[in-house]
Amino acid sequence: MLKALAFGGLAVGGGSLLAACGSDSGSGSGSSSGSSGQSSGSSAAGSLGSISLQLSWIKNDEFVGEYMAAEKGYYTAAGFQSVDLLAGGTSTTAESLILAEKVTVGLSSPPITAATIVNSQAPLKIIGATYQKNPFAIGSIAGMTPIRTAKDLIGKKIGIQAGGNQTIFDGLLKANGISSSQVQIVGVQYDDSVLKNGKVDGFMTYVTDDLALKVAGYDPVIMAFADNGLPFVAETYTVLQSTIDDKRDMLKALLVAEIKGWTDAIKDPLTAAQLTVDKYGKDQKLDLTEQYGDAVEIASRLIVSPDTNTNGLLTMTEQVIDANIESLASMGYPVQASDIFDLSLLTEVYQEHPELKVALTPTTDTALPAGAGS
Repeated sequence: MLKALAFGGLAVGGGSLLAACGSDSGSGSGSSSGSSGQSSGSSAAGSLGSISLQLSWIKNDEFVGEYMAAEKGYYTAAGFQSVDLLAGGTSTTAESLILAEKVTVGLSSPPITAATIVNSQAPLKIIGATYQKNPFAIGSIAGMTPIRTAKDLIGKKIGIQAGGNQTIFDGLLKANGISSSQVQIVGVQYDDSVLKNGKVDGFMTYVTDDLALKVAGYDPVIMAFADNGLPFVAETYTVLQSTIDDKRDMLKALLVAEIKGWTDAIKDPLTAAQLTVDKYGKDQKLDLTEQYGDAVEIASRLIVSPDTNTNGLLTMTEQVIDANIESLASMGYPVQASDIFDLSLLTEVYQEHPELKVALTPTTDTALPAGAGS
C-alpha cells in the first residue's frame, strides 16, 4: 500500500486501499461514544451545532487524531452536536468546498491555499498545521531507476495524480529550476503498481511510504520535497476569513478537540490504528500492520518536533512560517504571512488551556505490538 496524494491538502492511500474513496461506515460524529469530561471554558453541550471537517483523503491512518477526538467525546465536550468527517479522494480541493460553503473547515496544504488566494483573491486563512514538515515525496525503486534528488527527475517518467498534486509537483520543478519539458509527466491514479511494474520511474507519494515498499519486498528510494526546496507544513486547517470573524469561539473549540485527539493518537497509536481499520476505514479493508506503522511514522517524523513540544501541537514558529513563505514564493505564489496564516486562535487556545501543551515522545517502533489484531 503506497500512499498517494490528492487534494484537499495531503492524501494518503495506495494499492487496493485506493479502490474505495467514498465515505466509510464510521460516522465521524462528535457524538460518538466515550467521554473526556467537559473542561472549563468548553461551550454548553450542543450549543455550537454541527459542522463539517473536510478530510484531504480517504479515511485511513492520516486522520487518527480526528477519530480519537470523536471516539473520546472531545467534540461533544467542546460543545458540538457533531463534527462530520468528510472523506476526500477527488481532485476537488478543500478550498473550493470551503468557498462554496459546503464545508466549514478543510484539511489542506499551504501551496493549494496560496494558489487559491493568489489566483482567485479568495478570503481564506490557515489557522493551524498538524504536520510540521512537508510529507510529499517522489518514490522510486533502487534496483530500477532511483531518484534521489530533484535533478534526477530530468528525463524521467514521473507518475502524478491530477488536481492539487500537479500543482505541488509543478512547484517542486520551479523551486529547482527544472522546466516541465524536461520531465515526462504521466497521469496516474493512486495505485503504485505503475511504479512496481516500471511504467513510471517515480511516483508522487509520502515520505513514510518507504515502509510499505519494504513490506512489499522492494528497496525504496524516497526523495522528499522538504529536502529539495519545499519545506512547507501540511494537513493545515483552512477556513474562511468570515468564519474567523464571526465564529471565532467555535473554531477555537474545534482546535481544542483536535489537539486532544491528536495527543491521544500519538500516545496510543495502536488504538488509533484499530479505529481506522475496524470503524472509520472498515469498508476499505485496511491492513492493521500497515496502518499502525504509518500512524507511528506520521507522528514521529511529521507531527511531533521540539517546537511542538515547546509550543503545542498544530502551532508554527516564526522560522517555520518564514520557510513556508519562501517555499511559496519559489513556487510562484508571492504571499505575505498575514495573507495566508492566522495563528492567533491557537495562541488564545493555549493561553486559555495551558494543560493542552504537552511534551510528547512518540514511539518509533513501526512493528505491530505482539498479540495486536489477533
